[in-house]
Amino acid sequence: MQRPEPDVAYHRANMLGKIHVTQPHLPPLAEFLPYLEQIWASKTLTNGGPFHQQFEKELADYLGVPYLSLFTNGTIALVTALQALRVTGEIITTPYSFVATAHSALWNGIKPVFVDIDPHTLNLDPNKVESAITPQTTAILPVHCYGHPCDVDAIQRIADLYNLRVIYDAAHAFGVHRQGASIASHGDLSVLSFHATKVFNTFEGGAIVCPDAKTKHRIDHLKNFGFVDEVTVVAPGINGKLSEFNAALGLLQLKHVDGAIARRKEIAELYLGALTGVRGIHVVGTSSDFRNNHGYFPILVQEDYALNRDALYEKLSASNLFARRYFHPLISEFPMYRGLPSAQPANLPVATRTARQVLCLPIFPALAWADQQRVIDLIVGA
Repeated sequence: MQRPEPDVAYHRANMLGKIHVTQPHLPPLAEFLPYLEQIWASKTLTNGGPFHQQFEKELADYLGVPYLSLFTNGTIALVTALQALRVTGEIITTPYSFVATAHSALWNGIKPVFVDIDPHTLNLDPNKVESAITPQTTAILPVHCYGHPCDVDAIQRIADLYNLRVIYDAAHAFGVHRQGASIASHGDLSVLSFHATKVFNTFEGGAIVCPDAKTKHRIDHLKNFGFVDEVTVVAPGINGKLSEFNAALGLLQLKHVDGAIARRKEIAELYLGALTGVRGIHVVGTSSDFRNNHGYFPILVQEDYALNRDALYEKLSASNLFARRYFHPLISEFPMYRGLPSAQPANLPVATRTARQVLCLPIFPALAWADQQRVIDLIVGA
């Protein structure tokens, strides 16, 4: 497959030959300047200005969801989503994610209960959920890990049977579709992240996807201190609003995101073709059952590969190729969680093994063919 070489900015950023696991995709600066001029002229910087309102509408249309509420970042959105649904007691979640998933529960005074992951999808294993439910369980917090959809049907059946809420951490799942519909339309709420490392970024940002106008109305109050008007506060809200600067960037990014995802797909396909069949290397989550956003390219370095995972990681790093061990350590291994009964490694054999094997390879739209080939050659030639 022929690859277009990246732009001058990419070469300038990589003069020392350092290739990281990701690099933010940004639009041409000249295209953003008119947005800045409008912000400077209006002097409206936040509090639901015109760019915020426009971005909220256009983003919902792009994603194919009925309502969403924009946030300053995905973590504050997670914290607020749990507040909005009045989740208490215990929440069942995955140990195999970024720490913000479980931290959002702790910030709400909720006890996370960790359940093992499916060995094929690396998502929360629905077959392990029911046995973890107690009288204190009020919700399930799964993660669409690497953008690969959870078994949403099985999870919803369990939630309906036990009268539980479902909040999806969809930070990896921007633009992912399953059976022709946005994966973010599942559950009571879904939370998105627009962090710089994500497929779609607004420098920092996030959103809660809402099923109806009433839910959105409550969330909009919660992200703005609980204010209804100048003198009326109806909830213990937080300052979670997205600024006009970030909203303006989001509007512009919507014009470029399809091209960025298409480029990521090319890179993923090249990795897939080169690494499939390499002994001891397992490519995670390859499936045609959903529309992937190719935000990550994870491999599992298994026992019959020439090197263990950490040795391969060091070998790549020595050549200025910086893959990442997402997710290692497990959330359940951090000090604030490891004392929980559900955090014991014996309770989480698949997640524990996966955290020791996983390596996410560099993937971003500006990645040059020659640099990707360096990664491939080092893995294949080990």
